[in-house]
Amino acid sequence: MAPAKKAKPVELDVAGRTVRVSSPDRVVFPASDAGAALTKLDVVRYFADVAEGITGALLHRPTTLERWPKGWSLDAVMATRADGHGDAFYQKRIPKGAPDWVETARISFPSGRTADEVCPTEPAVAVWAAQIGTLTFHPWPVRRGPGDDATERVDQLRIDLDPQPGTSYDDAAAVAPHLCKLLAELGLTGYPKTSGGRGLHVFVPLAPEWTFTQARRATIAVGRELERRLPDRVTTKWWKEERGEKVFVDYNQMARDRTIASAWSIRANARATVSMPLAWDEVDQVQPDDFDVRTAPGRLAEVGDLYAPLRADRDPGLDCDLGPALDLADQDEAEGLGDLPYPPEYPKQPGEPKRVQPSRARDRSR
Repeated sequence: MAPAKKAKPVELDVAGRTVRVSSPDRVVFPASDAGAALTKLDVVRYFADVAEGITGALLHRPTTLERWPKGWSLDAVMATRADGHGDAFYQKRIPKGAPDWVETARISFPSGRTADEVCPTEPAVAVWAAQIGTLTFHPWPVRRGPGDDATERVDQLRIDLDPQPGTSYDDAAAVAPHLCKLLAELGLTGYPKTSGGRGLHVFVPLAPEWTFTQARRATIAVGRELERRLPDRVTTKWWKEERGEKVFVDYNQMARDRTIASAWSIRANARATVSMPLAWDEVDQVQPDDFDVRTAPGRLAEVGDLYAPLRADRDPGLDCDLGPALDLADQDEAEGLGDLPYPPEYPKQPGEPKRVQPSRARDRSR
């Protein structure tokens, strides 16, 4: 039997740019209960179809690419810092051979090293990134220029409600109205979205004048106040052994070089779900599986991009003041509640508690 002929490349026009799609029939997501298999061309066309949303989410932001060049499967693994071998990886520097219209922004890591990351400025960039296997985009909460320190100034507060084992999206959705109320009390306007998995993300637009340290302190303060109001449902405990069956407010997602999947990104799972912007009154009316590559373009056409107020080119009148949340952090610290642990790969920070999980600390003290 003669081997199957390789599909010819396809060229797409994306807002005046021509993007060439090689191997358009390559399977990226196998068939599942959500529907037939999705090919590389399906994925690329998805990002073209949601260009308004994905471009707004990434516009002028240094962006890490989560690439699955061979596609996703149940047995596929992600490369890690400890083991660089895997079927997928995070691309933190602009790939070699990128078109000259793919622009960059320079960012610095906690180690002090720097990198020139992809910085989308037009719809064709996301489509090109999908052509090289990108499924999920991880933009920084900063914008490029003007000024050499532009990528040091945070313009989005990002709150990650992460359901722990024994809990689900429904538990995060139950916490959501309490978070919405708390943010309003602090003069902050939050915009929720599904993570594409079990969690819920809430972003707040800020004037680009805050440091990563300030944004993280504010997130800790919001998390602690939410924990005080809902002690049986919410935790800010960094160590997994202490969290219990609660929703974890992952404050370290506001640490430098920690990013959250953008709105309209595809998540690497069997249904090819999408991180979907929501209205507050529908958070408890939906499930993450409601939004995937097949359904998301229709929703964008129907309700528009609910994350448009977070675009880098938004009306500055939408920006919120982080001051009241930092005042809450000051109150906590005056009552003896200091900093919380950073991620393990970070250099030790001033005022940070020991990075030793409680059970090991007890063992060492015996």
